[in-house]
Amino acid sequence: MKLPHPLTGELFESPVPPGTGWPEDPAAADTPVARSAADVVTLASGDLAEMEARVSVCRACDRLVEWREDVAHSKRASFADQPYWGRPIPGWGDASPRILIAGLAPAANGGNRTGRVFTGDRSGDWLFAALHRVGLANQPTSTHAGDGLRLHATRMIAAVRCAPPANKPTPVERDTCAPWFRRELELVLPTTRVIICLGKFGYDVLLAGLGSLDLAVPKPRPKFGHAVEIPIGPVTVIGCFHPSQQNTFTGRLTEAMTDAVLTRARELADV
Repeated sequence: MKLPHPLTGELFESPVPPGTGWPEDPAAADTPVARSAADVVTLASGDLAEMEARVSVCRACDRLVEWREDVAHSKRASFADQPYWGRPIPGWGDASPRILIAGLAPAANGGNRTGRVFTGDRSGDWLFAALHRVGLANQPTSTHAGDGLRLHATRMIAAVRCAPPANKPTPVERDTCAPWFRRELELVLPTTRVIICLGKFGYDVLLAGLGSLDLAVPKPRPKFGHAVEIPIGPVTVIGCFHPSQQNTFTGRLTEAMTDAVLTRARELADV
């Protein structure tokens, strides 16, 4: 089945089976586009569906727009026959989660290709296998946005919604994207009881987001660490080393360590 590329309109053979759709585009022709940090502040409003649509067409950070689209056109050789999303990645999963997983940003050939964060790269392979082992995902693999994966009482969001060069967004890019993160956090916080932070970057952005929502973040801020638990208002924040290859290949993060954090989250969230 051939579908149009979201950037160029060029037809590609979809890697998704017919009828599942690739990717599910949350935006419409009249969805407003943020082209500056000030626009993001203005448009980071509305309900979850509106947020997902507006995030997915954001063009506020010139460097990130250029990078994500360049990667979408040039592609990794192993994915040369596949369409790339090449746009910002909204959060996804349960709209009323008990558990929230906060990460850094989409990967250039992972979420930037599939249209869903943590999907289609080694970090996602590690994470979704663990989520499945502890009963928070219906399958152990995540390959594309129409692969049938479902999360149980869990949602995923990224601090920065575009794939950054070298996986390193700048402080300005982080701050420009922060209103998207804050609004999504505000929308799901009423049901959320546990927030897992994958890495220190996501941890720092999350604590700033919670503070901006008038929750009492401890001062001085607790140091990030794996399996560290921090009660903040109605939620418990749990640190987790990021499932990057640097951490998993070296044994800094093991399957048992990942499973223990997710199991603890289930216990605290009563899922």
